Amino acid sequence: MTATHTNGHTNIDDLIAAHKPGHSLDQRFYVDPDVYELELERIINRNWILAGHQSQLPNAGDYKVMKVGRESAIIVRGKDGDIRAFANVCRHRGSLVCLEAHGNTRKFTCPYHGWVYDTDGKLIGARDMPEDFDWDAHGLLPVSCEVIHGLIFLSFSDNPPSVENCRKELAEPMGQFDFPNLKVAAYKEYPIPANWKLSIENYQECYHCATAHPDYARMHTLMLDRKKRERVQGHMKERMEACGLRDIYIDRIDTAARPGEIGYGYSRTALFDGYKTGSRDGSPVAPLLGELTDYDGGASDFSFGAFSFLLAYSDHVVAYVFSPVDKDNSRCDIYWLVRGDAEEGKDYDVDELTWLWDVTTEADKTIIVNNFKGVRSRFYRPGPFSGMERAEKTYVDWLLQELARP
Repeated sequence: MTATHTNGHTNIDDLIAAHKPGHSLDQRFYVDPDVYELELERIINRNWILAGHQSQLPNAGDYKVMKVGRESAIIVRGKDGDIRAFANVCRHRGSLVCLEAHGNTRKFTCPYHGWVYDTDGKLIGARDMPEDFDWDAHGLLPVSCEVIHGLIFLSFSDNPPSVENCRKELAEPMGQFDFPNLKVAAYKEYPIPANWKLSIENYQECYHCATAHPDYARMHTLMLDRKKRERVQGHMKERMEACGLRDIYIDRIDTAARPGEIGYGYSRTALFDGYKTGSRDGSPVAPLLGELTDYDGGASDFSFGAFSFLLAYSDHVVAYVFSPVDKDNSRCDIYWLVRGDAEEGKDYDVDELTWLWDVTTEADKTIIVNNFKGVRSRFYRPGPFSGMERAEKTYVDWLLQELARP
C-alpha cells in the first residue's frame, strides 16, 4: 500500500526515500494524517507496549484498561490466576464494554445493551437472541498479552514480534532487581499535546539535559563526553560485584533487533559521586532491590520495543511508557516500582520517591510541546543530529525502516 500525502504531490514512499541520513524527520512525518494512518498499521498496532506490572492485578477479577491510539484493551486476572487481555469492544454492536480505568469484577457488562462476559472473555449473557445464536462465537476478542518477569506487555497485532529471546536474555539483569516481586508504589499519567514521535525522540537523547534538567544533570552522567564518562564508569564497575550487580550489556535495540523479534536492551551508567540513587540529595528513598547488598552508584537502562523504557536505580525502578493518542496528542505513563514487601510511610515516601522524574517529565512536556509548535511552522527544516543524539538517530532510522516494511 502506498499512502498519498494530502498535498497530492508526495507519497510516503518518496518521503521516506528523501530523508537525509543523520537528520531529523521532515515536517510531514509529524503532521500528515496519512503518515499517522500508516504508523497505526505498521508500528503502533504491531508492536508491544508496557501496560503495567502484575502486582497491580493481585486477585482474580482484578482488571485495568489500556488505551493506545484508537484501541482499548481490558487486562484481567482470570479465575485460574493467569493474566489475559481482551479488546474492549462488545461483540454485539461495538460499544466499549469497560468504562472504568481499573477495578475488580466477576463479569463485564456492556453499558449499551447489557451483554455480559466473564473474566475469561466468554459471553454469558445476551437477551432475546435467536435459538441458533452461537454463544461461543461471540466472546470478547483476545489481545496479545505477555508477562515478562512481572511486566505486562500488550500488542494489538495477531502476530506480534516474538518476545522469547527478550525474555531469556533479560532474565539475568532483571533478576538482579527481582522484577517479578516488585510492586507499583506510584503511577501518574502525563498528557502531551504533541505528536508521539517527538515525545519518544526527546526521551532518546540527553543533548538537552544539561540546560533543561538541572536536577537530573547534577546526578546523572549521560551528558558528559565519552572519555569523562568512561572514567566515572570505571569507578562504578569496580564496586558493582561487591554490591550484587554484574557488568552486563545487551544491545538488540531498534535497528539491531533480530528480524521478527522485539527490540530490547540493557546497560548500566554511573551517577556522579555522592549520589546513590535518583533523589533530591542522592540518599536512598526505598529499600535495596532484589539481590543488591549495597549501592554501586549507578542506574540501569532497560528498553522494550518502541514505546517502553525503564530506569532501575538500586532502590527503585521508574518505568516510562509513551503511547499515541492521535496524530497531535500523546501520553506518557510513569510507574514507580519498589520492593514488594516495602511499606509506604515506613520504607518509602511517595513524594520523595517520585520527585525527580515528576519534575523532569513536567519539564520535558513543555519542551516537547514547544518542539511540536516549531515543527509545524513553515520555517521548519530538518536539522543534523549531534554526537549525543546517536540513540535518537537510531530510533528515527528504525521508524523509517518500519514504515517502509510491507
